[in-house]
Amino acid sequence: MTDRPFTVIENQWITLADGTRLAARIWMPDNAEADPVPAVFEFLPYRKRDGTSPRDESTYPVFAAAGIAGVRIDIRGSGESDGVIDGEYTELELANACELIAWIAAQPWSNGSVGMMGISWGGFNCLQVAALRPPALKAVISIASTTDRYNDDIHYKNGCHLSAQLSWAATMLAYQSRAPDPELVGDRWKAMWMERLENEPFFMKEWLAHQRRDAFWKHGSIGEDFSAVEVPALVIAGWADGYRNTPLLAVEGLGDKAKALIGPWVHKYPHFAWPKPRADFHGEAIAWWNRWLRAEPNGAENMPQVRAFILDGPKPAPRRDVDPGFWISKDRWQEPVMQCFYVEGFGTLAEGMPIPHAPAHDVYLKSPLDTGTASGEWFTLKPDSELAGDQRGDDAGSLIFQTAPLNVAHDFLGRPELTVTLACDADIANLCARIVDIHPDGSGTRVSFGVLNLAHRDGNEAPQVMEHGKPTPVRLVLDACGYRFEAGHRIRLSLSTAYWPMVLPAPTDPGLTIDTASLGLAMPLLGAHDAFEMKQPANPDPLPTYIDHAPGKTERKVVRDLSANRTDYCIYEDTGLSEHPDTGLSTRQLRDETWSIAPGDPLSMTGISVWTCDMQRPGWFVRTVSTSRIACTQTEWLISASVAAYEGETQVFEKIFPQKAIPRDFM
Repeated sequence: MTDRPFTVIENQWITLADGTRLAARIWMPDNAEADPVPAVFEFLPYRKRDGTSPRDESTYPVFAAAGIAGVRIDIRGSGESDGVIDGEYTELELANACELIAWIAAQPWSNGSVGMMGISWGGFNCLQVAALRPPALKAVISIASTTDRYNDDIHYKNGCHLSAQLSWAATMLAYQSRAPDPELVGDRWKAMWMERLENEPFFMKEWLAHQRRDAFWKHGSIGEDFSAVEVPALVIAGWADGYRNTPLLAVEGLGDKAKALIGPWVHKYPHFAWPKPRADFHGEAIAWWNRWLRAEPNGAENMPQVRAFILDGPKPAPRRDVDPGFWISKDRWQEPVMQCFYVEGFGTLAEGMPIPHAPAHDVYLKSPLDTGTASGEWFTLKPDSELAGDQRGDDAGSLIFQTAPLNVAHDFLGRPELTVTLACDADIANLCARIVDIHPDGSGTRVSFGVLNLAHRDGNEAPQVMEHGKPTPVRLVLDACGYRFEAGHRIRLSLSTAYWPMVLPAPTDPGLTIDTASLGLAMPLLGAHDAFEMKQPANPDPLPTYIDHAPGKTERKVVRDLSANRTDYCIYEDTGLSEHPDTGLSTRQLRDETWSIAPGDPLSMTGISVWTCDMQRPGWFVRTVSTSRIACTQTEWLISASVAAYEGETQVFEKIFPQKAIPRDFM
């Protein structure tokens, strides 16, 4: 079959029923009005003109050549679209998406069938829109997404406050403060820009107002009612990303409607993600769309329910370009058989169940509050120091149990579970558990981790303080993993009361008394499976080449000031200045973020994230500088933010979100 010619419609205005005009970029197969085609729709706040243009240009031309229109639309208040964004996955956003699907299906070039696709934001909202059942939506592909907005996103995790919440609020404040392109909107650009700057929200304020898993988080969490999703869903994620749980949760909840694909990847599309090996995403997606948008009998519905890459002992390294491992498939996903471990009297992790009614063997654990600097980012964009590093440093502040060197390889796929009885002399404390692969040279690769705010031990909707000093059984489900522990390696369980800066500290630092005799670790066995070879992308370098005017730079470092007894975790990201060769638009973003803490004082914690965003072409230059901050007292979270905007060298706008004190709710 020869590729179908296509045309790129650089900007198509679509007017919603409320009068808001949204901006779309469309890849249109030729002669579509005479020979109508299906369409794939992606709806994001990340700016089609510059923000997502490289990845859009790596995929939608391939779809169009296969006779599938690509429709990439900016959410209101983003890129060249009118209005101001009102939050994440709001009722307005999802209603707009349903309206846009109907608009696409009604076009004379459309065959009436629409698919929805995306990664991260777009992966979230395509599942949420599917649950609303717009008639023309026939299938989705969701990458790096969630079924549970409270426990599997950047905000909270089992009641623990993730630092990514500030990082992402800062990112969105920066993204939404950018101007539309005058080349597309004309003289309206400045008025549109000022409207955004004046009215854009600081998302952190709303997120911190909901510290429990309440109706705010249940909205958009398809796990509340999986039956609402009736269309087929291909759900994809990477082990190196924070959204690694979603594919397995999706097949468990959606059953035959879902197919799961999990690779070794960071937070990127599989055809250009790292670490390698990659996957032929274009081939996978086109087959999926042809089956469900064209009724082509290609057998896509008969794919194995789960396909996963099993990591085979990757070494922690400053950069991981390729991870060792192998692909497996399971025709049907079933609850794994668990291999159980317990702690012997001398602290060794041994196979078997804890001895019932064994006398307590209490060990006191109080980690330095800067334990966790090898945790990496919660969600990762590059396979470098954003990934979890060598775990030996964090293990020094942890309580560890490990097996003897393994006689044979152990293969796992699924979510580990920890059960333990512990006591605490405060209302609230955090527990972190990590599964670590200890290589023969002593280095440690993090395989899985989980965190728990102990006040949330019985659920996230109605937290209960700990009864001081009372031995309390808790259960912690860790993140999903697909991993082989080779013979000669050790399986280590590491427990800590801090995991900073990924997890912000509890208001006090009481430590925990751990009954090691009660401790049980259950690891999910891989079980019966088939081996297969994942097809690799035909193009090993699918992203377009832009014009570089200034190089990018990445720095990530930990600074321990021994005199001041303070630890700083510092992030500096500079994308460099690059120009789109077709539009002439050059952009650059800088992120300068620092987290600080005194290792013995949880109330010393601070975070500050400063973003500088530049846009320019000859004769036109705009810049925004946004600053977001968080600190705390024992009873309150303290947040503030500001945005300044410049046209040329002249400051044309400034807005200050004054410091707001938000009561800590069991956090």
